[in-house]
Amino acid sequence: MRSTVGEYLARHAGERDTLSGLLAALDAEADPTSRAALPGHITCSGVVIDAVGRVLHIEHKASGLLLTPGGHVEAGDDTLLAAALREIAEETGIPSSCLVLTPEFGRGPIDIDVHGIEANGLKGEGPHQHYDFRFVFRLAAESPDLTLQEEEVAGAVWLPQDGVRSPTLRAKLRDAALEGPITPVNASAVIHDGQGRYLLHLRDVKPGIWAPGCWDLLGGGREPDDATLLDTVVRELREEADLEIPGLRPYAIKHVTGTDGTLVPVQLFTGEWNGDPGTLTVAEGQLLAWRSLEQLPYLTMLPSTRKLLERHAFEHPADDTAHRPVKTVTAAAPPGTEPHIVGVHLVLEQDGKVLLGRRHPDSAYAGGMWHVLAGHCEYEAATACLVREAHEEAGLVLSADDLTLVHMVHAVDRPGDRPRIQLFFRTRAWEGTPELREPDKTVAWQYWDIDDLPDALVPYTRAAIEGIQAGRPYTEMGWSR
Repeated sequence: MRSTVGEYLARHAGERDTLSGLLAALDAEADPTSRAALPGHITCSGVVIDAVGRVLHIEHKASGLLLTPGGHVEAGDDTLLAAALREIAEETGIPSSCLVLTPEFGRGPIDIDVHGIEANGLKGEGPHQHYDFRFVFRLAAESPDLTLQEEEVAGAVWLPQDGVRSPTLRAKLRDAALEGPITPVNASAVIHDGQGRYLLHLRDVKPGIWAPGCWDLLGGGREPDDATLLDTVVRELREEADLEIPGLRPYAIKHVTGTDGTLVPVQLFTGEWNGDPGTLTVAEGQLLAWRSLEQLPYLTMLPSTRKLLERHAFEHPADDTAHRPVKTVTAAAPPGTEPHIVGVHLVLEQDGKVLLGRRHPDSAYAGGMWHVLAGHCEYEAATACLVREAHEEAGLVLSADDLTLVHMVHAVDRPGDRPRIQLFFRTRAWEGTPELREPDKTVAWQYWDIDDLPDALVPYTRAAIEGIQAGRPYTEMGWSR
């Protein structure tokens, strides 16, 4: 508790006087979380934010007030965060497994509120203060309906952030801008040798750590100095094993259960290495070793990790020839057919705006015009192509599992040209801010109001966006009927 308060005051030094009673309670002999601790004691609340940025409030029967879920710390709560999670589950029915910590606050409180409590003769309590630690969570996409605690809760409502009842919490939410898609806060690396073996890490057997005594991937949590999750995984490889893997690329996002029971999205990167693990410096854990797919069932390993590696092995067979991009295909097209060029496009939307890139004026196609992030498929799946292109062109990290096909344009520019199939995808989540990674192709990234698109927009892109807005899945352009 001292550490938590110290970290909070490092961010909010101006609140030291307001929290003087809390600081005194921490220095007193009594347990500061006990209801008997006077003149004040610690309570915990959960600030649950849904996909559109609203905050869950419940109506307490005793007071009639709309408050975020919360209450007193109990003996079985190992941490203040655990107390907040328990209160959320008891009062609303939302389990910890449907809550995601934010990268901005992690396991620390977004706010510590001090408020007075009137005397309660029925409970034998005189007037006192609550030092309420408020922890913030994002609600996972697949969450159960609310199940309210009938004895204490009269109802529930989702309020916009500017309508949050607590002024201090409302101000901190405004400053934090906790909206948009849920972003991973951890990153790990699937490292293989191209021959069916995976570099795995035997973790320490220590209480309180994730996956103790298990074989797992190298990786860890994002730190303040990490600009992207790629920076995170590169740093973790260096710190844990003094290992550098060139060409790491995004692979997928997996979800695991953290030590506190919350849902933890992990951005996975993959890369090849064929060195000797015995030459690496193991700074954490017990051992690094190559393990083959056949050995996985006999290792102490989380089922989710084994399933992930089996999936990766299926998608990356030992010879890998079926999945490597190639420039030519020797097989001839069937008689009477015409090969098509397949393009992939990312419709990245944020706050009613769509991301567009201005093409370089010297581009052979649509020079100087605006276009969504796009690329051509090599010998690869369309979703894999879009994941690759997003990272190469703009430094964005996507997962193929989060992509949804929302429109297709079947087009031919001029009679006799190669036909094109243009696939447009939305993503539920992404990580990163658009960067000019290929300035010879794109000179600017900008979000445009979806109802006020630029005049100089690639025609089939405009048709696709209009089709998406109208709910049409398909457009034809350039064909004579």
